[in-house]
Amino acid sequence: MKTKVGIDRIHFYLPPKYVDMGLLAEARGVDPNKYLIGIGQEKMAVTDATIDIVSMGLNAAYPIIQEEDKDLIDQVIFATESAFDYSKAAATYLHESLGIHAFAKSYEIKEACYGATAALQIACDYVRLRPERKVLVVASDIARYGLATGGEPTQGAGAIAMLISKNPSVLALEEDSISLTDNQYDFWRPDYLDYPLVEGKFSTQLYNQCFIKIMEEAANKHLDLFDTLKGLCFHLPFSKMGKKALQAYQDYLNSKEGSLDPKVVLAFNRWLEVYPDLIQIGKQVGNIYTGSLYLGLISLLVNGTALNAGDKLGLFSYGSGAVAELLVGQLQVDYRKALKLEDLNKRLAQRQELSIEEYEMIFSEKLPNDGKTHLLEPSVLPGDFYLTKIDGHRRYYQQYKTQTD
Repeated sequence: MKTKVGIDRIHFYLPPKYVDMGLLAEARGVDPNKYLIGIGQEKMAVTDATIDIVSMGLNAAYPIIQEEDKDLIDQVIFATESAFDYSKAAATYLHESLGIHAFAKSYEIKEACYGATAALQIACDYVRLRPERKVLVVASDIARYGLATGGEPTQGAGAIAMLISKNPSVLALEEDSISLTDNQYDFWRPDYLDYPLVEGKFSTQLYNQCFIKIMEEAANKHLDLFDTLKGLCFHLPFSKMGKKALQAYQDYLNSKEGSLDPKVVLAFNRWLEVYPDLIQIGKQVGNIYTGSLYLGLISLLVNGTALNAGDKLGLFSYGSGAVAELLVGQLQVDYRKALKLEDLNKRLAQRQELSIEEYEMIFSEKLPNDGKTHLLEPSVLPGDFYLTKIDGHRRYYQQYKTQTD
């Protein structure tokens, strides 16, 4: 009997500030329903200068790393497309701050929003060969397109941390998956640009095409996903994206076969039934790039009352450029007990709403790059990590502690 391997613990960090999407639409002279209904977003997480991908990654990982894990974690893999260094991996900061043993390897992965899935697959393969060891996977990103641009309403920020081990508490992942690569220009950012280039309509079409191709390949391999999957999780740059992909696939099957098999209809109904649970948190956060698929997974696990231990979930990962993959995992007994529900709810409740003027001011802030020493004031909650100092082009992080701590 093969050892189960997968997500033993999973945690999400979101910045403590947000902007209301209805107010943003009004400020941009847009019908609020275009944001609230059209793309299905209600709030957008906003970061300032002291909150970067490393501090968010630390805050996502810190609550799920226990003392005994520090000597068992052999890899710290950091997935991001918001890196601030072309050479040094963000994972090295986490390795130090979390106290992981010295002989663990730490590195960074990039392939747009697919990067976290690549990291997860590497982690699972490693643990399958070394079942007594563990791997920490962190996805952390700040999605920015610029003020008053077409992509502005699909911005956001946040981080996901996953501890991968044998006999996982949350989701055991199957070894087989289906992946696809298609070299395209739907979203990309040359190193000389501050913001990405986006072909929005084409990107949506390409996402749908990749989903259809992967589902068809699953059918060719006789993987009966219609019978086995209780729900489908999607990479969600905005909350309507997964539903668009399902509709495109349904239209494709109708055009190909004339009418849908009853079991296919039942499967679509099943997947659509849990879809509102999948998007509930993301609607309050926005696009977090590499972590968006796994934010949806957390949302489904937290809110999905129709789910039970033993149910199988599909995870469709997509990264522009383009790479996609479909994973299948099985929910474990008492999986909800492994989720830090109280912490997540507290984070959502404690956030501070920004005015449009405050949001625009924060958005325009830039860290000094003169190489001198700069001390930064924390804007995070007590106990959170933040960027505390820049000195000689080096970044330093610490936990924010008050006098009563």
